[in-house]
Amino acid sequence: MIDAMKKSTPSHSVLIVDDNPHSRESLGDAVSMIGYQTACCGSGREALDRLAKQAFDVVVTDLQMPGMDGLQLVREVRAKHEKTQLVMVTAHGSIHTAVDAMRFGALDYLEKPVQVENLESAIQRAIESTSRGDRATAIPPGGDSDSVVMIGSSPAMQTLRQRIDLVAPTDETILITGESGTGKELVARSIHQASRRRAEAMISLNCPVLSAHLMESELFGHERGAFTSADHSRIGRFELADRGTILLDEITEIDLPLQAKLLRVLQERRFEKVGSSATVEADVRVLATSNRDLLAEVSANRFRQDLYYRLNVVPIELPPLRNRTEDIPMLVDYFLNAAVIRVGREMLTVADSAMDLLQSHPWPGNVRELENIVTRAALLTIGHDLTPEQIRPWLTESSQEPISLQSTGDVSVVGMRLEDMERQLIEQTLEHYEGHREKTATALGISVRTLSNKLRSYGLAPRARTFAHV
Repeated sequence: MIDAMKKSTPSHSVLIVDDNPHSRESLGDAVSMIGYQTACCGSGREALDRLAKQAFDVVVTDLQMPGMDGLQLVREVRAKHEKTQLVMVTAHGSIHTAVDAMRFGALDYLEKPVQVENLESAIQRAIESTSRGDRATAIPPGGDSDSVVMIGSSPAMQTLRQRIDLVAPTDETILITGESGTGKELVARSIHQASRRRAEAMISLNCPVLSAHLMESELFGHERGAFTSADHSRIGRFELADRGTILLDEITEIDLPLQAKLLRVLQERRFEKVGSSATVEADVRVLATSNRDLLAEVSANRFRQDLYYRLNVVPIELPPLRNRTEDIPMLVDYFLNAAVIRVGREMLTVADSAMDLLQSHPWPGNVRELENIVTRAALLTIGHDLTPEQIRPWLTESSQEPISLQSTGDVSVVGMRLEDMERQLIEQTLEHYEGHREKTATALGISVRTLSNKLRSYGLAPRARTFAHV
């Protein structure tokens, strides 16, 4: 058993928090045998002090502890250590409290007595979630509406704020669309925090990061034994979001068969867990985002038409940054102030010519790209002034050069089947980026998972795995 468990990489670290010395020692020994770097603390306060000095990938905490209990610890860790995942350990009688902990940001929970196999699976899921940027909660219950800052006074931003003010107090489903980096999740948070559900959690699910066979379990939960790796029951995101809000980020990445089940949930607010025939009801407001043209996806039979109309009750489209360049000085000032505080340096002065250059850039990555450039400036600029000479190379580097299909000989796209044209575009774009899937997917406006599925359908998956940058 021990040999089988030592398959995990020791580069990952786990912090055990339990006030019971025997339980703490047992959990610590088990995690060490699995193969992770392990440390133990006897209280929530001690754990926070340890986390302030050393980063951990996962915190496994008991629920019932004197002083700061596990629920309070989850809230503190989630607020201060965004990249740290949490797993709750609880007695059977307090499962409802464990669910509350998941609403505050714990990724999973384990029932006592803890089985080593279940502990290993929970920690592995937590580490995988960290690596793909997944989060259980976007906003914990009782989130402060003042914590969401939307920068800009352009007509487009004024219209956006007016639309949010109108729709937020309702329970209507909202579809938020816009290019990558425009701030779709920020708008979703603003809507939730201005709604009557703001005292409850907003649970988010980043659809592109999950495989198709895991998506249904993440959405609706599963019972123990529902499939091979289902070693214990799991609460789904819809159940966690009961009385609150669920955000389905990049919803076009949900496969067609599961879209039908999602449609039923939107219509009836009820569902069944994987492996169960019992119906669960959930009072949930649904927000969805997409960087795609959903009508085009419907026309291409990649997205259900009935689900599109059910989601598109209230559409909100975010403008790209190039269409509101008058907001760039305010955004630069906001990001720069935050960055210099974070890195601990003196404030920079942005030259007028540098600001003109920033306002003339097309910003294919939108506000996210602008924030990255400003943060880089705060880190790398020597002196007090930010000049165009300093930022121009970064802007050139971040701009994507257009990709065009190159015809050779008599080859022409006239009369070519759409499927063949799509394959040629994907293959040439992949070759242009030297096999780098993430850059290829970004250039094509699709997710990495969609790109991988396309390559697999072309019989190119084995070759793709050999690319150095994958």
